[in-house]
Amino acid sequence: MASQDWFEKDFYAILGVPQDADAATIKKKYRKLARDLHPDHNVGDAKAEERFKEIGEAYAVLSDPEQRREYDAIRAMSHGGARFAPGGGGGFEDIFANFGGGGEQVRFGTGGAQPNIEDLLGQMFGGGGAGFPGGGAYPGGFGSTAGPRAGVDVSASTRIGFREAVEGSTVTLSSPELGRITARIPPGVKDGQKIKLRGKGRKGDPGAPAGDLILTVSVDKHPVFGREGDNLTIDLPVTFAEAALGATVAVPTLDGGSVKVKIAPGTPSGRVLRLRGRGVKRGDKAGDLLAKVQVVVPQRLTDEAREAIETMARAEDGQDPRADLFERARL
Repeated sequence: MASQDWFEKDFYAILGVPQDADAATIKKKYRKLARDLHPDHNVGDAKAEERFKEIGEAYAVLSDPEQRREYDAIRAMSHGGARFAPGGGGGFEDIFANFGGGGEQVRFGTGGAQPNIEDLLGQMFGGGGAGFPGGGAYPGGFGSTAGPRAGVDVSASTRIGFREAVEGSTVTLSSPELGRITARIPPGVKDGQKIKLRGKGRKGDPGAPAGDLILTVSVDKHPVFGREGDNLTIDLPVTFAEAALGATVAVPTLDGGSVKVKIAPGTPSGRVLRLRGRGVKRGDKAGDLLAKVQVVVPQRLTDEAREAIETMARAEDGQDPRADLFERARL
């Protein structure tokens, strides 16, 4: 918003809050008004729609500490004794004479158009538009350059499912200030990743670019699949017989299908089998699916199964799988 407009709009009155209202009070008042005036609840009511835009504009300024300080400073100047003559006559006569105690007067002639507010503040705080004495900028963004100001970046967040994050998705965001925005989530986005949507932030002054929308994406967990970089992970249960004798088993894939994998004889629990190209795809590259073998110990045995295992135990009599463990523990 051009700062000249701030002389004409009382954002505190628009929201119905006192000028010394704290941030919590402003936020609470805005939310109540936004609910009452939302277009979905006032279909066809042009006045309600206009008020909805006004409170959104007011809240955008008063909820931002930096913009609020700037706004208060400009409003204080407009109510502090300086008189603005209508039209081209009168001008800004003797405004802020001897400002800062240095004896230098800031004067404006009576002919021509009303001077630009940024130019006025630039002379007040820097002597000809150089910012504060010593080269600093006036708080709130007034500096040495006049011209349209670019829009401000806006932060937002969204949550999507695990499959949507891997395959890509489209989400719709909505806010009183920015309206409805459709955002494309690229395939392979990670939990907590930030996506920049150029030109989707706050609008700038006429002729200036809009700010960006910085979208933080949260990803839900999946009940079966996990993720390590661009690789997908899965725990693959196999029976004792399959692990000991070898087998070919099916492994589910994220797209709802399956792929066959060979279990070599004597495969131990914890071994990872790599299925290439079945992971997260990014362009023409794809990660792998890592299947971690988990040997399932039966909880209930039939008489036949128990007899078979007891026969195997007798055949292994004298073998100690922990012997090497004790040897290495003494090192």
